[in-house]
Amino acid sequence: MRRLSIALILALAAQAAVAQTVEPDRLKSRVETLASDAFEGRAPATPGETKTVDYIVSQFKSAGLQPGGPLEGGARSWTQDVPLAQYDISGPVAVTVAASGELAWEQGREVALRASQLTTNVDIKDAPVVFVGYGVHAPERNWDDFKGVDLKGKIALVLVNDPDFETGQGDFGGKAMTWYGRWPYKYEEGARQGALGVLVIHETEPASYGWETVKNSNTNTIIDIRRERPDEVHPLLEGWIQRDAAAELMRRSGHDFDALKRAAQSRDFKPVTLNARATIRFPVKAQEIVSRNVVGLIPGASRPDEVVLYTGHWDHLGIGLPDARGDAIYNGAVDNATGIAALIEIGRTFAAGPPPARSVAFLAVTAEEKGLIGSEYYAANPIYSLGKTVGLINMDALKPMGPARDFTTSGDAPVTLQDELIAVARERGRSYSPDPRPEAGSFFRSDHFPFAKRGVPAISFGSGQDLLDGGAAAGAAWSKAYTADRYHQPSDELTPDWRFDGMAADAELLYALGRRLADSDIWPEWKAGSEFKAAREASEAERR
Repeated sequence: MRRLSIALILALAAQAAVAQTVEPDRLKSRVETLASDAFEGRAPATPGETKTVDYIVSQFKSAGLQPGGPLEGGARSWTQDVPLAQYDISGPVAVTVAASGELAWEQGREVALRASQLTTNVDIKDAPVVFVGYGVHAPERNWDDFKGVDLKGKIALVLVNDPDFETGQGDFGGKAMTWYGRWPYKYEEGARQGALGVLVIHETEPASYGWETVKNSNTNTIIDIRRERPDEVHPLLEGWIQRDAAAELMRRSGHDFDALKRAAQSRDFKPVTLNARATIRFPVKAQEIVSRNVVGLIPGASRPDEVVLYTGHWDHLGIGLPDARGDAIYNGAVDNATGIAALIEIGRTFAAGPPPARSVAFLAVTAEEKGLIGSEYYAANPIYSLGKTVGLINMDALKPMGPARDFTTSGDAPVTLQDELIAVARERGRSYSPDPRPEAGSFFRSDHFPFAKRGVPAISFGSGQDLLDGGAAAGAAWSKAYTADRYHQPSDELTPDWRFDGMAADAELLYALGRRLADSDIWPEWKAGSEFKAAREASEAERR
């Protein structure tokens, strides 16, 4: 009998591990639990968090993972504390605007104002309102919407997305959203420009979601990392305004909304001071809280300091404004009970196979819905060296539509980690489809982004839409309906028509990618021209 070499035995064992299947029923069971009313929408610093964190830890344990969190008394813990600041509007919101008469705007109807992070009582009286186009200051593109306007004591109205969105061409790369198109950037830039407040004008197409999503996300509890100088990134007033309300305000000031919007698509645009003054009052309750990231680990057999990292966020919106049915629990079944279910199952599959050469860590992060806060905190306070983090694979909102011929990623990142994923998928008969909605700016909206901007090769996986049953039309129809009717709404619940076989195939694909990285010498890199390449190259010394 021919004697097999140790190397061949290990190779065959690794192949066998990759061939292991992910059971759809296990995924379903975990989603049912995490998205049940008992977990109260999984909001940070609530009883729902306690249940969620305890559940994830128990599942990591039963899956065969080891604690992967910070060292405590010489041993690793299961969780990483994330100190946060929490803000809630604690009383009535009163908004009136003097503009050729008086306009009264209702919270949740014409406006969705966020709890301020700078005071316990917002009290703005007769603040001038200035339209500043898209609110972009981009010197490298020779673009400045502010043109030196004095915004001190004033409220800035800004359009959502980039100046290129309407035409699909120009200085911002066409339809694909840049960081300048995201609402967090617009608030931050408004603060840098000295604005008292910033209101983003909502339109469904450029925002990529409807008003219900805006209302539910912004009238809910606001959470941020604790900052010594929050005024450096936040104006006193932040929020959104309905397009029709903004258009009426402009009309009363003698301007046409569509004409101003067209003007804002040119670098020659200059701010327009409207004949309007806003008075806004509401109380705010502020408190310090501590939430938790959960970390599981499969230690590497030969290179344990090199780490492949899987991520997914465990939080959702908790309990908020009730919908038309009276349901106030935002269960977050798709977003992101699916990703956490897959994270646990991939961990179980690794634990059942041969030990990987590199370590594999599984990070369930908090407060993604509040602005990628848990992942931002980990990336700023890493448990494992970012320079030795081989790559990051994020899972956010896998789709329960059934198996697909394709898959996608958020934003079609210029990184060789995506090429590795495409190669693994090709072996499984699946093809890559570019982000179907690059104008939504998804690259900046998932937990891989805080790592990417620090140089870690990172991707956020998306389920495909070319379904084996129904084709691309069926997949697109499901996605459109989900965004309109369920995304960030109480109706994001598990329903009897959900299929978990496609989700299982997605999890197997991502396991195979992680196994390839963990058992190889591959170091994914950002490609030439990427804004993240320099940060990765700066960390190369850590790997020598």
